[in-house]
Amino acid sequence: MKLSINLLSFQLFITLTAMLAGFEVIADEAQVISDQVMSDKIAVTAEAQQNTQATTENATNIENKRLNTTKGSLKNPNAMLVAMAFKFKNNAGAPNTYSEVVANYCKQAKNGDADAQFALGWMYANGKGVAVDEKVAAQLFTMAAEQGHSSAQNSLAKLSNVLPSIELLACLQPDPPPSLASNIDNTDNEKKEISEKTAALFYSQRHILKIVNKLAPRYDIDANLAMTFIAVESGFNVHATSPKNAQGLMQLIPETAQRFGVKDPYKAEDNIKGGLAYLQWLLAYFKGDLKLVAAAYNAGEGAVEKYKGVPPYAETQMYVKKVAKLYNNTSHPYKDNLLKKTSSIINLENMQKNKTM
Repeated sequence: MKLSINLLSFQLFITLTAMLAGFEVIADEAQVISDQVMSDKIAVTAEAQQNTQATTENATNIENKRLNTTKGSLKNPNAMLVAMAFKFKNNAGAPNTYSEVVANYCKQAKNGDADAQFALGWMYANGKGVAVDEKVAAQLFTMAAEQGHSSAQNSLAKLSNVLPSIELLACLQPDPPPSLASNIDNTDNEKKEISEKTAALFYSQRHILKIVNKLAPRYDIDANLAMTFIAVESGFNVHATSPKNAQGLMQLIPETAQRFGVKDPYKAEDNIKGGLAYLQWLLAYFKGDLKLVAAAYNAGEGAVEKYKGVPPYAETQMYVKKVAKLYNNTSHPYKDNLLKKTSSIINLENMQKNKTM
């Protein structure tokens, strides 16, 4: 009996020993797996770090290359504008020759883009796609410089001994004006009504509209045209003042206010009287052509005469479009006998010039 117990104990000991040995094997295998996983994780992390470093170095190299290219281009920064036109040279519809680049720049220059005027001037100054013509270059640099383009001002200074061309390039010539009314009493042009949206805008300013309805007939001006200029000029803000010191509802500069007897430009009725008198004069001067009237109200009569149409200033181009969108007519009746007869052109370039530029 004792022998059987001892034998049973021995078997139990053997079984426990085997189990412990199995646990040790399992533990060893688990450790091996854990070590392998950790090793793989370290390897992946190292590879990721290498890839990140390689990507960073590659990006740095690209950026340095770009900076070096830019620094090199800055030796001739004007050329960068021309190069931009060739950026997508191989794409459909992209310019493939300098002549196409010239045409594209000319179109934008006509629309008042100072960068395009400057770039086109550089091309004429350097004979890229066109024959060298410093007079045309000076003319184009002048257009851009008048809009505050610093590079154009610098380039113009280098051509200080060159007189700008008097005649505009053909591609910059203004569109022919529409047929106009001969005078206030004889017009065959059909007047278009303002849109309902514009009418609602004007009606929302009932206090100002009441003054305009009272005063506009005295100056033979459509009340809707007067309200259009007030909307574009000041947004119906009686106290509006521009950086050029244009004042009140119709944004009269002090010279214009004085010219038309305005005592208080921040008084609505007084300001509107002056603005209507100025509009009446402009309508007579430009024979009812509202595009030219709007351009002159923004940039001055002298600028319109100089460019034989809407000046190539981005602000003025946009101003003319805003007026046309609200009023919806290209001409307005005018008085022939309002202007003093003279053989010389009245130069009022400094009057009402670039009020917000």
